[in-house]
Amino acid sequence: MKEASGEVSMTMVTIVAIAVIGGIMALLWPTISDTIKNTFGGTGKSACESQGCTWSDNTCVCNYH
Repeated sequence: MKEASGEVSMTMVTIVAIAVIGGIMALLWPTISDTIKNTFGGTGKSACESQGCTWSDNTCVCNYH
């Protein structure tokens, strides 16, 4: 019986740890997503600047004449 309760305890620790890590990831996901977009292109800062535009307040500003 002692061995079975130890396994239940470890299972609960694992479930709680996964829940905590998942919660932290959910809270930080917008920042992580923006960083990935800005680093690897897409609609972020680097894509904007590669078109000769400027990045201001999370918006791409292009002044074409």
